[in-house]
Amino acid sequence: MNHAQLTALGRALRLLGEHGDALGADTADAKLHEVKADLKRALDLLDDTVTTAVPTTRCAEHPNGPVDEGASDLCLLCETRRRAARRSQVNGAYGHGRPTGPDDSPDRTKSRYGVREDRPQPQQRWLPEVWSGQAWQLCGTPRRDRLEAERYLAAERRTPRPGMAYRLVHEFTDYEVLRIWGTPVKTDIEPMGNV
Repeated sequence: MNHAQLTALGRALRLLGEHGDALGADTADAKLHEVKADLKRALDLLDDTVTTAVPTTRCAEHPNGPVDEGASDLCLLCETRRRAARRSQVNGAYGHGRPTGPDDSPDRTKSRYGVREDRPQPQQRWLPEVWSGQAWQLCGTPRRDRLEAERYLAAERRTPRPGMAYRLVHEFTDYEVLRIWGTPVKTDIEPMGNV
């Protein structure tokens, strides 16, 4: 809502308030028609001012999100998050306090680097890269599936302005070039060859 809309809407609503104060049992029909016209004008201004859809939920984060009739705020997204939190709490995903029984002796020393189960598992990714004329650079989102990455590069090569060369790099603690399409040629960035 811009300042002019805000000012016009405020003026129309104040005028309606004055009409409401002046209403009585002896109000003439001409005055009621004037109130009706002012009311229509205020509604038109309000229609021009409101730009978003009517909220479907009572959630401030997702006002137009999907509706869950069973949720207190009618928001399916927030209710799904709350249900997942309750489910993980019931299933014991949260850590418990100190052991209290005699059989539950805690580890005496903790490694500053953690135990093997605490460390994240290595993950492999396939990185689609394009030759820019100077260096290889990432040309798309790294993929977890090799076939999907190859399909992405095939689609990139079919675009109206494909790159000079593409390659697929396998990332798994180290990098390994799997396949190269095209020939990367070093090009000079100066148009006249730096003459």
